[in-house]
Amino acid sequence: MIKKISIEELKLGMFVHKILEQKGDLSVKSQGRVSSMEMVNILRKRGVKTLAIDTDKAFTPETKEDIPAEKITPDPVTTPVVKVKKVSLENELARATKLHEQGKEIQRILQMNLQKEMPFDGSIPKAFSNKLVESVDRNPDALLCLTKIREKDDYLLEHSLNVAILLANFAKFLGMSEEEVQDLSYAGFLHDLGKIKIPDEILHKPGRLTDSEMEVMKKHVQYGVDHLQKTDLDEALVRAIGEHHERLDGLGYPNGRKGDEISNAGRMLAVADMYDALTADRVYKAGMSSKKAFAILMNESPARLDKYYVQQFIKCLGVYPVGSLVMLSNERLAMVLQQNDSPFKPVVKVFYSAKQGHYLTLKDVDLSQEKTVTVTKAVIASEYNIDINAFFERSVSIG
Repeated sequence: MIKKISIEELKLGMFVHKILEQKGDLSVKSQGRVSSMEMVNILRKRGVKTLAIDTDKAFTPETKEDIPAEKITPDPVTTPVVKVKKVSLENELARATKLHEQGKEIQRILQMNLQKEMPFDGSIPKAFSNKLVESVDRNPDALLCLTKIREKDDYLLEHSLNVAILLANFAKFLGMSEEEVQDLSYAGFLHDLGKIKIPDEILHKPGRLTDSEMEVMKKHVQYGVDHLQKTDLDEALVRAIGEHHERLDGLGYPNGRKGDEISNAGRMLAVADMYDALTADRVYKAGMSSKKAFAILMNESPARLDKYYVQQFIKCLGVYPVGSLVMLSNERLAMVLQQNDSPFKPVVKVFYSAKQGHYLTLKDVDLSQEKTVTVTKAVIASEYNIDINAFFERSVSIG
């Protein structure tokens, strides 16, 4: 029997047949059984107000052991899902590398068109964003690896591309629908278009901006929104782009929105945007390690960033994200290639002796199978004068 209930009445074991009423821009469309209170919290986060449940498919969970395995399988659209790799990292890297270069060129064209106030043609960037999602579908680690390959002078191009990649992975991890994943990736790809209208002496200043310069910099959000509002771009996407610097405490910009005034897409975009900015190499500074960036994100929540999305974002990327560098207990450096079930024991490519200061014969090591070698800390390439781009092209990527 189908029964209408409020989100407050939703309990463990109930089977959600349909979402009837939802406030927010990211819609939930799938059916599924509620196997954890985290699922209820996710639905509440997405603004679900009323639902239809199928009482014939419900069950009463006494303890986890009492529930048959098939009944505790989470609904992939409402809970974090395991990354499934349809092709190997090596096979996907070839396509992903070409895609990454295409993305930078498309960004360059979009920015040039905005600078010249030419009409916006969304067909090419939209199709490109969809191809990013297809790559993530095949192997989510390939494009994540490429987010670590940065040219200091190309920050503006690479940042939006990287945010699009991060959001595609993040949305997939949260189990969102294919349409939602594509929309979020597209929003990430376009979110910083307005920066091209900021004077170069401010945009590329090698140091802290003055208060007056910061006020000029803040205008980039509105420049981008004004440009995109003249297009047929979905209103919810434009809204999310306009919110990527808003903060839950109301002290963000450009509109000082706070709390529930900020959409879920805007909250997710804010997290991905800040993470990539913190870890990026710039002309005037080296990017920080993922571990330090994660600590800052956590410190920013729940007052400024959404705590739930920060926590899930960190779970999505893992303690040691794919493409990042780690120091091993044998004083060797390695690049993370793949996550394992144990977040502290990834698959890595060992390539450098920190003790002796020279490169080693490359070796892939699955730390989950190693009893004597462990990760001691996350590091950044500049600490050891390593050209990570050259290393990646020579040792990880394929032509």
